[in-house]
Amino acid sequence: MIIDHCDKTLSIKIVYFGPAYSGKTTSIKSLFSHFGKVDALQSIESTVKRTLFFDYGTVTFQNEEWRLKLHIYTTTGQDFYLITRPITLRAVDGIIFVLDSQEEVYERNLTSWNELISYFQDCIDDIPLIIAFNKQDLPDKFSPQDFLREINYKKNRNMDSRFTIAVSGEGILDCFEDVLRLILRKFCKHRLVSAIN
Repeated sequence: MIIDHCDKTLSIKIVYFGPAYSGKTTSIKSLFSHFGKVDALQSIESTVKRTLFFDYGTVTFQNEEWRLKLHIYTTTGQDFYLITRPITLRAVDGIIFVLDSQEEVYERNLTSWNELISYFQDCIDDIPLIIAFNKQDLPDKFSPQDFLREINYKKNRNMDSRFTIAVSGEGILDCFEDVLRLILRKFCKHRLVSAIN
């Protein structure tokens, strides 16, 4: 989080992370569509419309005094561009881990999760994180409880999970609001920002 007292702006960085074809780009497009800002979304794509580096957009909220500026990114899922993922994750305030809920790609989700953990090591517990079990509209889904148990979900105090269907937008706004809530709760706890009733 960047706090600019002169400009009265709080800047927060949120990143969608997950394996290829899990629905990261569809999720961010659905989110920006909800805010009526789909044209403000920037994408660096390959010639076959796959995310080459990242998708990026900004959403701003204003009250009487302060402006909340949310910088939202996706990482590329393609392993060929693996080197771009840690760059996109730099200075992240919150992560939405989008996984593909189909049984046949369970291991791909787990590999992606382990990659994410490797970038942060022990401090992953301190990063607000929402796990989005995407593609809930498709058949042959694996058990979310099995995945959460395997990644030792309960040990992280800044983590939650949701079910999403990115193509219809179901659960996308909830994930976004949840990660934002966790981020602000963390910074209130550290007294970087204060909550005023």
